[in-house]
Amino acid sequence: MEPQVDARKRPALPEPVRVGLRVLRGYRPTVARVRALVRSMATSFVVLSTTLWLLPGVTASGLVAMLWLVALVTGVGAVLRPLLLALATALGGLGALAIGVGVQAVVMYVALRLDPEAHVAGFAVAFVAAWVSVALAAIVNWLADAGTDDSFVSEMLRLMNRVRRATDRRQRPTRRWRRRVTTDPPSDDPPADGLLIIQLDGVAAPLLQWAVRAGNLPTVGRWLRSRSHRMTRWHTGLPATTPAAQAGLLHGDVRHVPAYRWYEKATAEHPTGRLVVTSRPRDAADVERRLSTGAGLLRDGGVSISTAFSGDAPTSLLTVSRAGLPGRSTPGYAAFMTSPYGFARAVVLSAGQVLRELHEARRQRRRGVQPRGERRGSYLALRPLASLLNDLNVSLIAEQMARGAPVIFCDFVDYDEVAHHAGPARPEAMAALEALDHTLGILERLAAEAGRRYHIVVLSDHGQSQGATFRQRYGESLAQVVSRLAAPAPDDDRPASAPAARAATSVEAAGRVEEWGRVNTLLTEVAGRGGVTAAATRVAVRSGTDGAVSLGPADREEAATRTDPETVVVASGNLAMIYLTRHPGRLTRERIDAVAPGLVDGLAAHPGIGLVVVDSAAGPVAIGPRGRHRLRDGHVEGEDPLAPYGPRARQDLLRHQTMAHVGDLVVISAVDPSLDEVAAFEELVGCHGGLGGWQTDALLIHPADWPQEGELVGPDAVHRQLLAWLRRLGLRRADDRADDLPAGAGEPDLVPSGAPVPVMVAPADAPAPSAAGSPS
Repeated sequence: MEPQVDARKRPALPEPVRVGLRVLRGYRPTVARVRALVRSMATSFVVLSTTLWLLPGVTASGLVAMLWLVALVTGVGAVLRPLLLALATALGGLGALAIGVGVQAVVMYVALRLDPEAHVAGFAVAFVAAWVSVALAAIVNWLADAGTDDSFVSEMLRLMNRVRRATDRRQRPTRRWRRRVTTDPPSDDPPADGLLIIQLDGVAAPLLQWAVRAGNLPTVGRWLRSRSHRMTRWHTGLPATTPAAQAGLLHGDVRHVPAYRWYEKATAEHPTGRLVVTSRPRDAADVERRLSTGAGLLRDGGVSISTAFSGDAPTSLLTVSRAGLPGRSTPGYAAFMTSPYGFARAVVLSAGQVLRELHEARRQRRRGVQPRGERRGSYLALRPLASLLNDLNVSLIAEQMARGAPVIFCDFVDYDEVAHHAGPARPEAMAALEALDHTLGILERLAAEAGRRYHIVVLSDHGQSQGATFRQRYGESLAQVVSRLAAPAPDDDRPASAPAARAATSVEAAGRVEEWGRVNTLLTEVAGRGGVTAAATRVAVRSGTDGAVSLGPADREEAATRTDPETVVVASGNLAMIYLTRHPGRLTRERIDAVAPGLVDGLAAHPGIGLVVVDSAAGPVAIGPRGRHRLRDGHVEGEDPLAPYGPRARQDLLRHQTMAHVGDLVVISAVDPSLDEVAAFEELVGCHGGLGGWQTDALLIHPADWPQEGELVGPDAVHRQLLAWLRRLGLRRADDRADDLPAGAGEPDLVPSGAPVPVMVAPADAPAPSAAGSPS
């Protein structure tokens, strides 16, 4: 018997149409919107008058015509923006981005065409006029708000209200009868708790403490001085990189991430060696498969935003391992793109950041500031993206708080990228840090309007250390040094008929790959979809067959490693790993001396290298210019090469040696003890990845009444602390506690328990940092 079809059931509309109609139903006039319209008209009069005066090809004669044009722009914007918002929400991804670029021009063009007293030469002129007016409006609104972001906050609050209404509507009974349903009286129970975890990428704890004392971070300063929050230092260990930190923070396991990038030697299972770069979506996805046990930090309804890994979150936005550009289910993305206080405002601010970069770079050159790096090329081209992502992250967080996500983890990268090129404590880097403090204030205001009672935890993944690069100091790269020293021995594995080379062929992976991660994530998501846009994107960026996009130097460096070099040198800040690629497995000191005599001793004697770590019959040993340190038992011969790197250097190096795919040789640059400056093997004057300086001094700011369970050494320890707080808030499912512990978490400490540990940082009355540790 065939099943009967309900005649009253209407055919389902396509998903984009349903989403768009849902957005339109939630868009209703309010007092706040009317007030915003009145202000918009006043701003538009000033802005449009200036725009028409500046640009040829756009005219409006007389005061009455100008007032009529202002009314038209305001009215057309009020009518078209909800429609464009609905369309952007329905399209998602690249469609929303395209609408965000053109929405201002569409509004301007339609208004000019409707005004009989106005004239516009064409849509191209309207497009230019629209973006000139956007820039002027951003300046006028900034002045009207006394330099605050009140307009932006108001727009985010409207977004939250719209999302909340849509969520409530979906959770109610049948729409036709919802007014007749008897509901229970409002509950007096307090709102459920939520946790908002904000990562300030690259911010060292001593630097933030110094900035608070200087009065430059009013939001964090207020939290600490009022004793609502407490700041703790945590020690990152080795490597001090974002992927390693987030592997530990989100998944509780750092063993699979020995650096920002590394080389995996050929094995029987994988006969071709390969370079792994965690800013490439396909590599990040592969690493997450190794990390994930299904018990990540965000597994219980959490959200990851702008992170390297997902933490097993059901919802991942701008996450590299999942290459997820927000789509139809993310109206916060569409609202950001179409709002005059969202994408357009971010573009204007980003343009201002580029101008500032050019000015500060010129100023450094004229003043002879040292050390300094190049601030041009890809960095300058990608610099606006970090500022744009800052505001987009806020929009995505606001939406997820309105939805009631129990835990949200978001990474803000603006400071880290500026500090890499300008220096960690330089004025422009500190300005980026102040902007992040301002963002924390915005999130605090938005959290107060959320359905949950969100507690805010702020942490960093590592710090940064400053110094002239290895190439700047010595006129050659580390790979060139290795190539000279690694001349193959006569008994090398090569055929006897092959002539001995004067220098080994060496490939270096030290390009600036970190800044390309977000771009590759966005483009990979677009290329992975179906349709003409995805096909065009794949052709334009020459993506792989799986749709993965990898712009920047990573693919070029990987191709170089496939040319059968004798050594591969992979750099992450002032940490470098050297692989002798023609010899399987990790080599011992004895084997390296046999195939490349003089390599280890030559590296250890170089003035730019502080120590070389290599495995041996007695276990791993750190070799310096005038001594050596056996890491397993702590035995020192001559001068201890670990002394300049702090009391935890032995534990850090020994733990690093247990990670997968560590190089045959691990090299750490020399550190200047008087300035805490290091020499990066990448061309970055602010670096992290190795040891020395502030790069291993990360911060954790949390509510003052939350207990801390022991010392925080390593990101996996912070992961366990965050899990404890989630349980305290009732946001973690009552599973067996052992399921949440990372592999190896129960192993004994590699250093005796009496070893010195990081010091707790009091928020207001802690002693000042030493002169050697103060920012210059």
